[in-house]
Amino acid sequence: QVHLVESGGGLVQAGGSLRLSCVVSGRTFSGYNMGWFRQAPGKEREFVAVSGRSGNTYYVDSVKGRFTISRDNAKDTVYLQMNSLKPEDTDVYYCNAAVMRRTRWAPNEDFGSWGQGTQVTVSS
Repeated sequence: QVHLVESGGGLVQAGGSLRLSCVVSGRTFSGYNMGWFRQAPGKEREFVAVSGRSGNTYYVDSVKGRFTISRDNAKDTVYLQMNSLKPEDTDVYYCNAAVMRRTRWAPNEDFGSWGQGTQVTVSS
């Protein structure tokens, strides 16, 4: 059984930084694209960033230049460095494997069930 455990969220002022971590257990993820997603109450979960198994990265336009995704395959851990945070980045952040569907990145929920997420709150 695959477990995804996110951590590193918190309360930060606008312009601040946070580094999120996601540890995967139960499956080696080196062969998967790994992504970060976020969800606000009452809204659908949305794609934020993906680290491809070949090393390439992709970001939603709203975080380009501010967020950096990285991965450590030896530790089965994926990170999201978030700089220049804005109040609109306030959400619960989740990680999961990612797959391209049509022209958009989407979660590959066959990889593992969602973890509890980590809350990011950015104050203005």
